[in-house]
Amino acid sequence: MAQAAAVAKPPTPPRRRRASATPRRLPYLLIAPAALLMLGFIAYPVLSVFYYSLQDYNPTKPWRNGFAGFENFTRIFTEDPLFWDTLVFSTKWVFVEVGLQLLFGLALALIVNQTFVGRALGRALVFSPWAVSGVLTSAIWVLLYNSQTGITRYLADMGIGDYGVSWLSDTSTVFPAVVVADLWRGVPFFAILILADLQSVSKDLYEAAEVDGASRFKQFIHITLPHLKDAIILSTLLRAVWEFNNVDLLYTLTGGGPAGETTTLPLYIANTSVDAHDFGYASALTTVAFVILLFCSMVYLRLSKFGGEK
Repeated sequence: MAQAAAVAKPPTPPRRRRASATPRRLPYLLIAPAALLMLGFIAYPVLSVFYYSLQDYNPTKPWRNGFAGFENFTRIFTEDPLFWDTLVFSTKWVFVEVGLQLLFGLALALIVNQTFVGRALGRALVFSPWAVSGVLTSAIWVLLYNSQTGITRYLADMGIGDYGVSWLSDTSTVFPAVVVADLWRGVPFFAILILADLQSVSKDLYEAAEVDGASRFKQFIHITLPHLKDAIILSTLLRAVWEFNNVDLLYTLTGGGPAGETTTLPLYIANTSVDAHDFGYASALTTVAFVILLFCSMVYLRLSKFGGEK
């Protein structure tokens, strides 16, 4: 009996029930439809552009269609002066627009962040242009710049300038005119983001700075700006990408004219594909623009130390 008890095996512990794999996979199954839609509507067009950039593809001249290799890219950098002209103007457009929008947006955010009578109405008026679509914005400014019924007509009535002057047709005034039109819609974007970040700044910091004798300017430099660093970096990057790809406003106001003075690279791409039907070359231009934006964005985030210590 004693020997039998000594050699008896200990009781086997109850087996744990294997957890079902379905709960772990459920989140992925739920997002699968949206992921497939994104793959279809984003990944496929992007890959198609890369594919057609290596092709000669013009529906109006099918006998010329076929694999071109890197001929389109060679043509861009060695034979197409319009590419460099439009790239230079796009760079100028982005720097001027983003810089002015940031400056005015920051000023507006600081103003509407103060306590005053009618602040809610003031914020609504400041932010309302951002709610207007790009097409409607273009239509508004087309009417404002109309030489017969727009701003120039009323200025001429007051003795300022001549009748029948069109700012959008004059090479000396067209750039400031389109800049002002885009500022009207772009400034609220910066004001909204910066104001949202200003709401999170502790008022105790400003009170402590006042006790230490810091002026309003020093408070702005040493408290406000460091706190707004990430918001400013992110908003300027997003807006720079959007302004670089701006087509609707410039196309509606000037069509890239006069004499190509306001033709950006994306507008040149649109004209090449839609008007000239040269989709292969337009795809190569799009690929180059994508690489430029990707490289500049990475360098900008690296140099600005986005997400680092404030």
